[in-house]
Amino acid sequence: MKYAYYPGCSLESTAREYDLSAQAVCQSLGIELKEMHDWSCCGASSGHSTNYMLSHALAARNLAIAEKEGLDIAVACPACFLRLKHTRHAMMNSDELKAQMAESIGSRCEATSDISHLLDIVCNKVGIDTVKTKVTKPLSRLKVASYYGCFLVRPPKVVTFDDPENPQSMDILMDSLGADAVDWSGKVDCCGGSLALTRRDIVIKLVGELMNVAKGAGAEAIVTACPLCQANLDSRQGKDTLPVFYFTELMGLAMGLQGPKSWFKKHLVNPSGLLKSHGLL
Repeated sequence: MKYAYYPGCSLESTAREYDLSAQAVCQSLGIELKEMHDWSCCGASSGHSTNYMLSHALAARNLAIAEKEGLDIAVACPACFLRLKHTRHAMMNSDELKAQMAESIGSRCEATSDISHLLDIVCNKVGIDTVKTKVTKPLSRLKVASYYGCFLVRPPKVVTFDDPENPQSMDILMDSLGADAVDWSGKVDCCGGSLALTRRDIVIKLVGELMNVAKGAGAEAIVTACPLCQANLDSRQGKDTLPVFYFTELMGLAMGLQGPKSWFKKHLVNPSGLLKSHGLL
């Protein structure tokens, strides 16, 4: 199983631990991630709100690179995932847009390479049964709230992944690792990701509400598949904080891989105490 890997800007910077854990988990599962040569920013989250054609051109350039390599694309960031999926969806339904993109990026692109989020690849292409065979250190009933955020499962006609109102993939994955995925109502609510720098007051309010709902459901930690959500939740909590993990980090921990301790050092909310209380560190 081989993909053109599009890490996106966040995984090269603030979410380095997401990139490292994703690559380690994929290698263990037999998923080959070939980083796309000369990939560029997809334009999320400001490109599509300022210039329609530029937003498609930024994504189309990356689609063209994967197409030349003859590979489908694996993406870890839901914002990048949505931008690439949106442009592919638009190009597949408009020959005029294909022609405009060819002129804009200086290369023809037929949008033949599909795009999948890593969570989809792990859960539905590798499969939960295969994941279970890799678990050597079950997560000791750690109670986690699976947080999908706004972009990963919406809009359903474009992303074609999971239920847009009550997604289950990450919950099932967490259960397969030995954790307890709590049932809560905040899993697709917004954390204010695109307002992190411009309206901190709104972000603090949204994150506070999410944390209260998660705690009310009995969660000891949040798990997410989004670098923007992780940064917001990790940095904008009030007192009585909860650790916020990437799903790939908890997979790596349960699979007994090398690296979790170094990944967790990049978190603002230190998860060591919680994990030690469950005998996981």
